[in-house]
Formats: sequence, structure tokens, C-alpha cells
Amino acid sequence: MRTTAPHRAPAPTIEAARRAFAAGDVATAERICTEVLARAPDEGTAWTLLTETALQRGRPDAAIVCANRAVALMPKDPIAHILRAKCLFVSGEARGAFEAAEAASRVIGDSAEAQDALGAIFGLLGLHGKADELFRRAAAARPDVPQYLFNLAATERMTGALAQSEAHSDAAIARDRHYGLAHYLRSDLRIQTPDRNHIGEMEALIGEGKLSGPSEVMLRFALGKECEDLEQYDRAFGHVQAGCELQHRALARDPAVEIGEIDAIIRSHTRNWIDTAPAGHASAAPVFVTGLPRTGTTLVERIIASHSAMRSVGETGAFAAEMRRAVADRSAAQDLAGIGKRYVEAATGLRVPPDARFVDKTLENYLYSGLIHAALPAAKIILVQRHPMDACWAIYKAHFRGKFSFSYHQTELADYYLAFRRLSQHWRAVLPPDVLREVHYEDIVRDQAAASRSIIGFIGLPWEDEVMRFHESPAPSATASAVQVRRPIYASSLGKWRHHAERLAPLRARLLREIPEAELA
Repeated sequence: MRTTAPHRAPAPTIEAARRAFAAGDVATAERICTEVLARAPDEGTAWTLLTETALQRGRPDAAIVCANRAVALMPKDPIAHILRAKCLFVSGEARGAFEAAEAASRVIGDSAEAQDALGAIFGLLGLHGKADELFRRAAAARPDVPQYLFNLAATERMTGALAQSEAHSDAAIARDRHYGLAHYLRSDLRIQTPDRNHIGEMEALIGEGKLSGPSEVMLRFALGKECEDLEQYDRAFGHVQAGCELQHRALARDPAVEIGEIDAIIRSHTRNWIDTAPAGHASAAPVFVTGLPRTGTTLVERIIASHSAMRSVGETGAFAAEMRRAVADRSAAQDLAGIGKRYVEAATGLRVPPDARFVDKTLENYLYSGLIHAALPAAKIILVQRHPMDACWAIYKAHFRGKFSFSYHQTELADYYLAFRRLSQHWRAVLPPDVLREVHYEDIVRDQAAASRSIIGFIGLPWEDEVMRFHESPAPSATASAVQVRRPIYASSLGKWRHHAERLAPLRARLLREIPEAELA
């Protein structure tokens, strides 16, 4: 008697795993890759996809294991090398990331996908010339792919090629009308005018009701910017508020956690702690420019970097990465000299000549100012301040793509601003005046020469007239203010919040809990 074998469903494939990952189903993608590897342990593409899922889960330790396996199995696959470079970058290992990116460039071939991905890595490393070349090749090979055009436009914005950036943004939008990031980028490239703006186009897109949630968020912020350029203030605020409400609903966060982190720093990093900390790395004298976003930090950085004795490393995140590494390795947590030395090596490895002095503009370093002083006692720290209402309005109307999640709700923003203010007061009280200098954005705008001389004197350098022409510098800028710092200093941003005073009442009321009313006038 013959029996029929039970029917078995076909084994899932890597393509199925890729589809699941593209749909946001990370768990299914990982399960399929695990099944594939159980059948074929040397299937390199499964290891590359597991690298991506680990990165998405915030597990760089697991990701680098998968990436190393993928590179060992597929040494001529550029994507494997690119993902390994990304893992190393996320882990704060810039030099290793660069070496992995260079390995990818040697096997890159004619793949537009690989060229675009490698361009993104070089962009993260601050090597915008290499990034521009790769994005240009990808866009030339596949001008039908909006992402390649957008990445090229974003790099051109950083390097100051603003007209070219607008042309490539237009091209990306022509191929995908719903490309929210491209709309947002394009809106920022110039001051919009009544006869040259995109307000009607973007409002019509929103009215069609076919945008994804993230794309509508970006269009709302773009519309807020363009309407404010045209002095249509009520219309601008309406779009900004709509964008903030959409973004806030999409966030899963507890505002008290970030506030608690700041209060814990104030309690633990006391003057006594600083005075009794182990010796740091004293042979380097970097300059740290830090502060909340949209408060003038990029302006201060460009002023400093315009001096012939200084180099800029941009926003590296390297100090925080070294601190995380030290905390993970408990034996290194008290080695402040080692932390300082490794930070300098990580921050300068790719873009700064040996022994050159540099400026780091990582915004969140205001959290680490005490540790920075302990680990690098010769460092100078410039904490940039701005009028509270102007600062909060500038933050509220900007989109930060995964950072500063407190910024999309008026009272949460006010609470964080107040915590930052308490931390600023704390650093002022515990750090020596020759280490920490507070610089007010309004002072630079009102008297650029005096403020610039004060900054250059504080960091111990002789005056150079070139500092006054910072806006002529061809150096790239990867910050939210990359367009503005290519213009001479202007005063039009002072007091902009007043156009929205009535609608910012919840924010102002919360700030009044700790800030005297005279300081909010």
C-alpha cells in the first residue's frame, strides 16, 4: 500500500526575509535568516541582512559579528564591507569605519545601489568630497531613483552648492511627488519669495490625502519654513503645529527620563568630584562648542574654524561613544586619561593633521562638560545660549530626524529647556572660568567683531581678520544651519517668536515657572 508523503511548504528564502525587513517586520526577517543559515551556514546574504536587523534594533555589538561573518564569506561584495563600515561608525570607531569603506571602494564596481550606500558612509565620516563623487555616479547611472538624487542634493547643501542642490531636489520630487525629505531639504536652500516658493504645491499634496505619515510631517515643517519666509505667520504656525502633533504621536518616549538624566548629572558631577577625579589627558587642547540646537552653535564653530590654527571635526559624537565604551568596560571607566586620548584619536583620525588643534561641535556634549574637563583638562568649552523664547521657537519649528524628541510638544520642550538651563547654571558654578565660557547668540549678532575677539581670545589664539569672514569658508557643514552659515551675520532671527506669542503661550507659561518674566520679554 502506497502512502503519500505529507506536503511541506517551501522553505522561506532570503528574498522573503528582505521583503519582511522592507515592510518593517524585523522579527520575521530574523527568523527567516536563522532558518536559512540552519540549512546553509555559509549563506553570506543572510549574514548581511542580520547585520541590518541588529543595527535597527540598536545592537551594534551583534551587528559587527554578523558583518564580519558576511565579509569573510563574501570578500568581493561591496555591501558587506559597507555594512561593516556602518557598524564600526555606530560603535564610534571612525578609523575602522574608514578602512572598511576603503575596502568597499576597491570592489564597488558599477552598482548604483552600492555607490549610493558607500557615499552615505563617507558622508557620515565627514568626507563629503568622496561622498559627492559616489552620489554623482549613482545618480548618473540611475537618474530614475529619487533616493540617489536626494542624497546628492543633501551633500551639495553641505558643501555650499545650493543651486545644484535645489536642481537635484527638484529632480527627486519630479520622480516622487510624495518624497517628504526632498521637499524639506528644498525649502531650506534659500529664502522663499512670493513669486518663487512651493507652498501651493505642498499644500495641494497634503490635500490629496495620499502622503505617508512621515512624509506629511516633513511637508508640514517645510511649509512652516516657507510660510514664515513670506511673513504668513499664522499659516506658518498652523503647519508647524500640525507637523509637531503628527511627530509627537509617533514617538514612544518618557519625557521624565531625559530630565532625570540631567538632574542626575547635576547631583553627581560636583566641584568636589571634578577636583578629585583621576588625572586626564593633558597634552591635547580641543575646543568644544555645545548647546541646544538652533541656538547659534554652528555660527560659533564657523567663527573658530575660520582661524588658521583651527580645524573643525564637525559633530562627531566621539566623546559620548568613548564614555559608553568605558562604562561597558568597567576596568576603563576610571581611566580618564585613556578616555581623553582615545577621544582625540577618534575625533581627529580622518580629517585633522597630527597635533593640529580642532573644534568639536557635538551638541549633546553639554551633558558631558564635567567629564570633558576631567578627561581633557586643557580643553576649552563654549556653551552657546540664546533668548529662551527665540531658542524654543527655533527648536519647535525644526525637524531633527530621530534626535531631540522633546522638541515636538510645547510644554515638554519648555521642561527640557529649563533642565538645560539648570545644567548650564551648574557648569557655570563648578567649572573654572578659564575652561567654560558662555556665549550669547544675540551678542554675536549685535557686535560681531567684539564677540568674535572674545571667543578667539578665550581659546588662547591671536586675532586674525579672516575670522570676520567665516561665511566665505568653503568648508562643508553637515548641520541644520548649513545654509545660514554661508551668509553674513543677520539680525532677522532676533525676536521671531513674537509673531507667534499668543500661540506659544503654553510654552511661555511653563518657562515662567523658573525664568523671571523680564528674561522672557
